[in-house]
Amino acid sequence: MEKENNHLPWQKRLPETHKGTYGHLFIMGGSPGFTGAVCLAAQAAMRSGVGLVTVAIPQSLNPIIEVKLTEPMSKPLPETETATFAEAAAEVASEFIRSKADAVVLGPGISLHPETARCVKKLLPQISVPLVIDADALKIVASEMEILRHLQAPAILTPHPGEMSFLINAPIEQIQRQRAAVAESFARQFKVTVILKGHRTVVTDGQKTVINLTGNPGMATAGSGDVLAGITGSFLAQKMAAFEAACWASYVHGLAGDFAAREKGETSLIASDLTDHLPGVFKFLSQSSSGKGET
Repeated sequence: MEKENNHLPWQKRLPETHKGTYGHLFIMGGSPGFTGAVCLAAQAAMRSGVGLVTVAIPQSLNPIIEVKLTEPMSKPLPETETATFAEAAAEVASEFIRSKADAVVLGPGISLHPETARCVKKLLPQISVPLVIDADALKIVASEMEILRHLQAPAILTPHPGEMSFLINAPIEQIQRQRAAVAESFARQFKVTVILKGHRTVVTDGQKTVINLTGNPGMATAGSGDVLAGITGSFLAQKMAAFEAACWASYVHGLAGDFAAREKGETSLIASDLTDHLPGVFKFLSQSSSGKGET
């Protein structure tokens, strides 16, 4: 059962707390050429207040993660001959999640290798904590949609229009003409929360819908979605309910992009700039009279 925390991540912390108070996020992804995806997600999660992050990575890629990341821990998992997750990684990941994780992000840079796809399909129904399904994991799910009906815990899906096209087997142009209606229908059908990314990001659980107003065209850059996944997972690990986590993560992500564009300009904005500006976003929110931003 999902437990909602009424304490927002940017509100003043009580003195008697420790890292475990703020949750443990498990991020699983990465493949050759795409280790940056899980690194961006992990760094964004840490900057968003989570107490602990563990990055699961195919075992031969673990040295890269050890060099690139300082605060997050790593968990090398069984791999295929091409250094993607082997099917056997599902059981190892499931046990770790069961014993230690408060939330999961699954998918950044994970690849579409057939054995990795089997790993994802095997793992998803075993996850009993709130999760974010992102990037290539969405395309894997699209090949077997019934998996979503067997999830044990609240799930947030984070498709861009191209990934939504895979999920509902419809042209991108059709999705873009009816963004809110498409996202709402999907969320109702599969009982999930959807963040349909893009200009005026749509966040919906099928009953409630929010159109996010933050963000700018400079955020159309590689890795921006990985940052969003990390922020969202961080909020879930801190016991924010799924719909609220999706709304706030979209708002915070876009506002970080607006802060970054103000300093860097839209042309030169890159995904790590979003993470770099998260402290300023949370400081702004903590200083606001209501502790809430505009969505």
